[in-house]
Amino acid sequence: MATESQFQLVTFHLGEELYGVNIMDVKEIVRLQNVRVIPNAPYYVEGIINLRGEIIPIIDLHKRFKIQAVTRTEDIEMDGGFIILNIEGNKIGIIIDKVERVVTVKSEDVKEPPQMLSGIGTEYIEGVVREETGYLIMLNIHKLFNAKELQKIIEMQ
Repeated sequence: MATESQFQLVTFHLGEELYGVNIMDVKEIVRLQNVRVIPNAPYYVEGIINLRGEIIPIIDLHKRFKIQAVTRTEDIEMDGGFIILNIEGNKIGIIIDKVERVVTVKSEDVKEPPQMLSGIGTEYIEGVVREETGYLIMLNIHKLFNAKELQKIIEMQ
């Protein structure tokens, strides 16, 4: 009997869309806090935070993907935060509007992304999973930044 190949995703909202990243790439999820702006940083780098003595660069995926950011309200302040990812052995935070939940996905349920999905380049998308209320877009965090961009972000630490 063959065992099903499945994995877990941490899901979150950016604007109106639901996204997911592989749970194995997630270090932790933290509440929103003040981000220190870094001069001359790439346009999508919000700045850095100090998380328990560790300096972590914070990326704004709204800017990176050209997604309209939601208007910050008290509810969104409570729901939003940063997902700290482990990319090539480096901790990098991404700003999210709302944390959803951890879901288990079967490999066979992952479909190729449509050519143009909410303005995000398909190079960042690993696949799409159909849900009752729409789609879950799986991000490939290892393709979010090319080697040169990743090096520049790491140097901020």
